[in-house]
Amino acid sequence: MTVVFCLTMSTFKKTVGKLHLWLGLASGLIVFIVSLTGAIFVFQDDIRDFTESWRKVEVQQSAYVLPSQLQAAALATHPDVAAATTWVTYFGPERAATVFFTDKAGAPIMVSLNPYTGQVLHEQDLRTHFFTIVQEIHMHLLLPEAVAKWVVGGGVSVFVVMLLTGLVLWWPKRKQERKQRFTIKWGARWRRVNYDLHNVLGFYAASIGLVLALSGLFMLYPWLLEPLVLAVDGGRPAPQEIMKTRLDTLQTAAAAAQPLPDVVYRTARRFSPTHEMILLGPTGTGKDPAFCWTYQKTLHYYHRDEYAFHPVSGQLLETRFHATKSAGTKLSDMNYDLHVGQILGFGGKLVAFLVSLICASLPVTGTIIWWGRRNKTRKKQPRLQAV
Repeated sequence: MTVVFCLTMSTFKKTVGKLHLWLGLASGLIVFIVSLTGAIFVFQDDIRDFTESWRKVEVQQSAYVLPSQLQAAALATHPDVAAATTWVTYFGPERAATVFFTDKAGAPIMVSLNPYTGQVLHEQDLRTHFFTIVQEIHMHLLLPEAVAKWVVGGGVSVFVVMLLTGLVLWWPKRKQERKQRFTIKWGARWRRVNYDLHNVLGFYAASIGLVLALSGLFMLYPWLLEPLVLAVDGGRPAPQEIMKTRLDTLQTAAAAAQPLPDVVYRTARRFSPTHEMILLGPTGTGKDPAFCWTYQKTLHYYHRDEYAFHPVSGQLLETRFHATKSAGTKLSDMNYDLHVGQILGFGGKLVAFLVSLICASLPVTGTIIWWGRRNKTRKKQPRLQAV
């Protein structure tokens, strides 16, 4: 019975090994690029704060200027852009506010302004911004979005399988092997060191790597997250999480007495007074609600309240407060912060950075292992001398 079990396990591991090998060779380049750019992107806010002086402002005792004033200042040199198409963000007392829009040439423009005075501090075309390019490579590999969704998504999906099959291959057969599976034998030959780097680092990074990979897949394919949210909520969709906003009264609604962005901003501030960051979406053409999101902590997207307003009258149509959200929706909300590690602050980002680098190294060390085995030199047999 024991012999049969050992043979079965041996056959199983060989099958897993073949699957691990060929999937790794097929997805290696994608995993390398996505992981490396992900590691670079983790600290993008920290690096930009250090290199872009216009992101910070001196704290003042006065209130922020209203979003309509920020829009007017940002669009002064872009008269062809409608204010209703812009995104306005307040990032907190120590940071510049921003107005984002697409100009008539199709360029994504970010204007940074002093939130206390409305003064324009900087304007940049995001097409040439370093971290925009890094993000585009990370998400789309510079491919058309429709194509990249499947290329990147397929590569990351394969990587999830790779991590799981790698754990099966890593698992030691005998107790005496366990110690060496947890440590790298630095004094050995380079091939052995490379082997240990692949196996040992892969083991340590596997759990966090799975979180990073799955959270990335949830962004590419939101429908993948729905079963998890449903499971966390006990198998039933929470009714308060379903958006019910309707615009049936559009034709009869009276226009707001103030600019719509100002109405939205003041209402959101009143309901979420302690939240540091507030994002106002485009007010549009009147066919869709005007949305606004407030975030408890700047540059953290998990803890947020959400608002929907009538796009003509500014009437508050719907709210979703973080405190009343279901556990499944809260899990969904934290997906981005999990993906970049900032759910745990600087330490979490450091872990995400290191694990991303390890994930980028795995296709390299794995390919070296495969190439070494494929081209292993055979020992020459000694020739028999004729007597």
